[in-house]
Amino acid sequence: MDFTADSLLSRAAQVLGPKAGALVQEMEDALRRDVPELWEDPDLMTSQNIADHVATVLFALEHGPDRSLLEPPDADAEHARRLARHGKPVTAMLRAFRLGQGVVVARLLEEMPRLTSDPELISAAAGKLIGIATEYVDRASERGVIAFQEERDRRVRWRLSVVNEASTRIGTTLDIARTLQELADLATEQFADLVTVDLLDSVLRTPGTPAGGDPGALRRIAQKSAAGESPEPTTEPQQLHTYVPGSPPDRALATGRSARYDTDASSLTGLTGASPTTAEPGLDAGARGIHSALVIPLRARGTTLGVAQFFRHLSPEPFDDADLLFVQDIVARTAVAVEHALRYTQMRAAALALQRSLLPQGAPGHSAVEVARRYVPADAELGVGGDWYDVIPLSGARVALVVGDVVGHGIHAAATMGRLRTAVRTLADIDLPPDELLTHLDDVVIRLSAENTATLDGQGAVPAAECGGSAGGGGGPAGDGEGPNGGGDGDIGATCLYAVYDPVCRRCTLARAGHVLPAMVSRDGAVDILDLPPGPPLGLGGLPFEAAEVDLPDGSLLALYTDGLLVAHDHDVEAGLSKLRHVLARPSVSLEATCDTVLDALLPARPDDDVALLLARTNGLGDRQVVTWELEADPVAVSRARSSVSEQLTAWGLEDLDFTAELVVSELVTNAIRYGQPPIRLRLINDSTLLCEVSDDSSTTPHLRRARVFDEGGRGLLLVAQVARRWGTRHARRGKTVWAELDDGAGLPTPASI
Repeated sequence: MDFTADSLLSRAAQVLGPKAGALVQEMEDALRRDVPELWEDPDLMTSQNIADHVATVLFALEHGPDRSLLEPPDADAEHARRLARHGKPVTAMLRAFRLGQGVVVARLLEEMPRLTSDPELISAAAGKLIGIATEYVDRASERGVIAFQEERDRRVRWRLSVVNEASTRIGTTLDIARTLQELADLATEQFADLVTVDLLDSVLRTPGTPAGGDPGALRRIAQKSAAGESPEPTTEPQQLHTYVPGSPPDRALATGRSARYDTDASSLTGLTGASPTTAEPGLDAGARGIHSALVIPLRARGTTLGVAQFFRHLSPEPFDDADLLFVQDIVARTAVAVEHALRYTQMRAAALALQRSLLPQGAPGHSAVEVARRYVPADAELGVGGDWYDVIPLSGARVALVVGDVVGHGIHAAATMGRLRTAVRTLADIDLPPDELLTHLDDVVIRLSAENTATLDGQGAVPAAECGGSAGGGGGPAGDGEGPNGGGDGDIGATCLYAVYDPVCRRCTLARAGHVLPAMVSRDGAVDILDLPPGPPLGLGGLPFEAAEVDLPDGSLLALYTDGLLVAHDHDVEAGLSKLRHVLARPSVSLEATCDTVLDALLPARPDDDVALLLARTNGLGDRQVVTWELEADPVAVSRARSSVSEQLTAWGLEDLDFTAELVVSELVTNAIRYGQPPIRLRLINDSTLLCEVSDDSSTTPHLRRARVFDEGGRGLLLVAQVARRWGTRHARRGKTVWAELDDGAGLPTPASI
């Protein structure tokens, strides 16, 4: 039979066709031996893929020289894309093509001598065969490389987009749990089926907290499973646990190095489960269907904070080295955000502790008012502010109610608040009227501002991290970070409302310095916003403050608060006042319940500013608790005053205080007659203690002094100071009142003390 080169090739391909199965097996054996990486995953290379190539080549050779028949299978491009997705090098595919070419060409060359003995014909056919095979391999390689490159470029763009998305989605707040949950949410949406994030419990402790327990203990902060039949981690959020020594997460924590684990169940052991010594040991990774994992420590500034783990069990593709690198980048960004949040959380905890330590620690008992109070710090990003409240007992059974607000946030605002609260208490102890007290407090703020300005001029600006600003480098409150109280020039801004309630006359005197107006609720539920004279904020200087008097029948409710209660991102002050009126008009079982109701109704879940709220329900003193006598400016009036006091104490059942009260009244009335001006008044108030007050129209303040041995006088006030619980002098518009507070603990002084 005469052959041409083409017909000889066709005949050889026809003869080899029935042996295609053996040819495919031989080619598979060669590929498994020389290119084993293609067989690590069933998606990369299969016997069917080899058979398709063999069938294409034999069919083209058998049916003539039409080169259009030499088109590689369509599935070849998808196999190249899978190669890129699995992180395999494209050279593995090219080597496979060349190995396959060698096997097919060798078998065809073996068949030709059996069909003809013409060496020239065999040589010509062999040349054609090699050319055709080379062209086929080149086409397949070119198509595969193009598909591989497209897929690799697509994955690079995808990874860059995920990293870019991570930069905008992770670390949006200074909340540690939320930041790590943002990482878990992003990962399960983009590249993982299951994510767990643990932080070392030691890094979560507030400075000053005593260390205890296992130093390697971790706390589960965030976890997320993809939709579908995903295994749920057995460690609950916020649960303490440890990993098995030598397990992948334990090695990551010890070495600070990331690692990738694939397929082998033994290499995945200990990834998802806690130590067997914990209450809830985890399941084996293989039982969960996990076939690939990334274990990456969270490190910032050279410190290991915890470990994040990313698993795949739904996606058939394992993680590759490129995945490890780009996930490391995302975790590193997250670790920096967490480190900022940790620093800010510690600073905010210190500021909050300072703030709360400077506020009244308990509700002071006072018969004139029943009080309930609340302090609510601002959202974590803004930090602790300078809002405060106070309840100060005064002479004459009166009580001072104070609410104030220092501009700014952070430790400096809290410290300034403490200084102003101390100043208010000091000024209140000398019984200044509200308008005069605010005038003196204004001077205090001006002096503090001058001191801050001098400090800043001498030392430079205070770092933002020390001013209560955002530790994350953004998102902090406006105004923080320039100076101690939000101003680069050291100025202090504050507002204050000071009210004094007198239960005897049931009248309240109020003055405000730039503060929001208080609310008053009558017994019938009517709510009024008190119209007080305006006053400038503290620290401006040179402007007067005015006081107003309001009658408060028994059972009236006075509500004092800071502007953070009224102003929110979704409403202004007027809308806030309207809501406040509506809430205060509702009946309530107690003042504490009213406080909670007000805060729940007016404050969002994450308030923009801190809030101080003080509610006071008034209780006047009855006529039987207060007795007043008008005295003549005559020494004879002293004995009459003693007799009247003795009779009144007997009527009140306070005979035990009879001698002490007579002694105090005798000394105070004698001083008023000798050194004061008429009219002279004596008043007794039967409250939780016995209050003795002697008033006259003189403004001269009596002073305590120690009399010398041979002095005939000067021991009266010293004697009063020894037997009274407290004593003092308060001035009015005209005259003064000297008062003494007596209780069962009062006793006679020793001669040496006099």
